[in-house]
Amino acid sequence: MQLQDLKLFRQIVVTGSISAAARQFDLTPAAASAALKRLELYVGTALIIRSTRSLKLSSAGEKFLQHCQNALTALEQGKQELTEQSGRIGGELRLTAPSDLGRNLLLPWLDELQDQHPDLRIRLELSDKIAGLTAEQVDVALRYGALPDSNLVSFHITDVPRVLCAAPSYLAIHGKPLHPIDLQQHNCLLYLIDHRTFANWHFGYQDDPFTVSVSGNRVTNDAEIVRRWAVSGKGIALKSALDMSEDLRAGRVVSLLPEFKPHPQQLNLVCASRAQVSPTVLLLRDELRIRVAQQFNLLNLQT
Repeated sequence: MQLQDLKLFRQIVVTGSISAAARQFDLTPAAASAALKRLELYVGTALIIRSTRSLKLSSAGEKFLQHCQNALTALEQGKQELTEQSGRIGGELRLTAPSDLGRNLLLPWLDELQDQHPDLRIRLELSDKIAGLTAEQVDVALRYGALPDSNLVSFHITDVPRVLCAAPSYLAIHGKPLHPIDLQQHNCLLYLIDHRTFANWHFGYQDDPFTVSVSGNRVTNDAEIVRRWAVSGKGIALKSALDMSEDLRAGRVVSLLPEFKPHPQQLNLVCASRAQVSPTVLLLRDELRIRVAQQFNLLNLQT
């Protein structure tokens, strides 16, 4: 039995698929199946019942899964404690981040961080879907919005202003809205998360707040696509000023109705437990705070 066999078994359970778990470890499905058989041979019983359409834990598999998780957690915590004692920046950092922020700003920041710390390995997952950190199999998550789970360890990075924006090409044809209520006459680019469309846009933060219901012919669950639609002149977007910062600076989009102050968003760096708070995570937290502040200074925005 190999340590990776335990990790692979856990991932098969999480994904419900040998092929999907194999991709997470850069293995072929055949190699993943062989690893599972090796583990079952080691424990002396079948852990997963296979059929042509699905996988199901056997009763023995259900019992062994808990021991498997405990063993992997203990090993990870032991490694983490040694890393903390040494203060070394290194090892693997498993990070998830929003798609737009991740692709356009976080990637170059992480490149520079790894240039400064060659022993650091990063596994980056970009997704706008918010799932539990345990289910995502990550150490730390960069997330927009308030956190409902008080058991998480959270580091506040900043409050990010949101900006109503559109490309000059769109405004040349359709004109600028003079008030948020005018947005009902415009094509608004809508965002979808967990099968819910965010079509109620909030304005007047801390000053006579009100909501405008908007509509449009484009909806997506990927924030990066909303940004691309806005830049290409397809409509008006309500976006994080951080996500749109490079486009605003370059003039690819312009800010609209800033006096009505759309509601800001929290940006947090989140760990599932104190055990995940390593020197590397703390360094990432400090770097993010510095980088975000620099980005806002370039736009003359207050956080």
